[in-house]
Amino acid sequence: MQEGSTEELHGDLLCESKLTEHTEPLVKSRRTVVTGGGGYLGYNLGCALAKAGVAVVLFDIRKPKWEIPNGADFFKGDVRDYEAVLKACEGADCVFHVAACGMSGLEQLQKKEQIESINVGGTEVIIDVCKQRNIPRLIYTSTVNVVFGGNPIEEGDEETVPYFPLEKHFNHYSRTKAIADQMVLAANGTLLKGGAKLRTCVLRPPGIYGPEEQRHLPRVAVSIQRRLFNFKFGNHKVLMNWVHIGNLVQAHLLAAEALTSEKDYVASGQAYYIHDGENVVFSEWIIPLFEKLGYSKPWIHIPVLLVHIAAAVMEYLHLALKPFFSFTPFLTRNEVWNVTVTHTFRIDKARNQLGYKPKKFSFADSVDHYLKTRPVCQEGHTFLKTLFVFGLLLSLIILSFF
Repeated sequence: MQEGSTEELHGDLLCESKLTEHTEPLVKSRRTVVTGGGGYLGYNLGCALAKAGVAVVLFDIRKPKWEIPNGADFFKGDVRDYEAVLKACEGADCVFHVAACGMSGLEQLQKKEQIESINVGGTEVIIDVCKQRNIPRLIYTSTVNVVFGGNPIEEGDEETVPYFPLEKHFNHYSRTKAIADQMVLAANGTLLKGGAKLRTCVLRPPGIYGPEEQRHLPRVAVSIQRRLFNFKFGNHKVLMNWVHIGNLVQAHLLAAEALTSEKDYVASGQAYYIHDGENVVFSEWIIPLFEKLGYSKPWIHIPVLLVHIAAAVMEYLHLALKPFFSFTPFLTRNEVWNVTVTHTFRIDKARNQLGYKPKKFSFADSVDHYLKTRPVCQEGHTFLKTLFVFGLLLSLIILSFF
């Protein structure tokens, strides 16, 4: 990476708002490639790099919805296409592999082959291209779901919490991300075509929030507006972590530094949990969204098992109705576990080895930004409400047999 302050590289999220403070300079780079550069994290990371004068390639199958920043180029291509990736990576000496499929909502219900071909096959292509192009640094954006599969985790760390067994994952995203996570770490230290070594590391964030975030906040907000979130479920003591886009971008940049000789390759072959440094209760954390939308907090309590079965029913209904009508399930089974089972992680390793210093951000600020830019919500959606109620009723019937 080119010289410049970490602040300059962490800088304008969506090339707009300044969020961090000056720290030490970053090391030089000829050219950096960001796969998934059309998405939220990839684009923000590309903006931060470009702002500091680093030559950046945003590689994705879809162009970002935001303006391409000066100093960055968009390269349209599929991460599974070896020749496209090889061309995009010409002259690069660092790759941030952010591209993935199946994270949440409808994406999570894609066919197994589709998700695996991107998350596993695409990662294999990236590793092979790094070897061919003599790219010495590869930073992979993983997820806490590689170790979390529904069993409680309290203050887990990188050394003592094992991967969740692949055969027990009940969603393709988590399983394939775990495979790719291990592939990237296993590739650390392999010889490049020119004789140097490939240095790799993985970052494992939880859910991401921030200005213009497209996955989590808008979906929950629309569900609230459609009166599909008029209840609460799970133990109010369940804890989880979130990460602001500014903090996650910071961690990626520091990881790239930590794969260089100047930093004694401290991150070589390492995994790091990354979040805001706080444990939160989901039902309390999203209160600003209810308040700012003008809705009261949900007070009806529904058993978790009932919601989990309803989510399963909704998933099956989605598959059955897909040829005729496509809808996004209110919640998937994986999402139910994510908000009803404690899973928190320590970030001491990232603090100590990378110099990671998460800044304090407010979820309420992200809600304010969303409300200023949100599309008009259609309140009706009687069909979706009917499906959800049907799912709950069917769940009650199923439970009555046990």
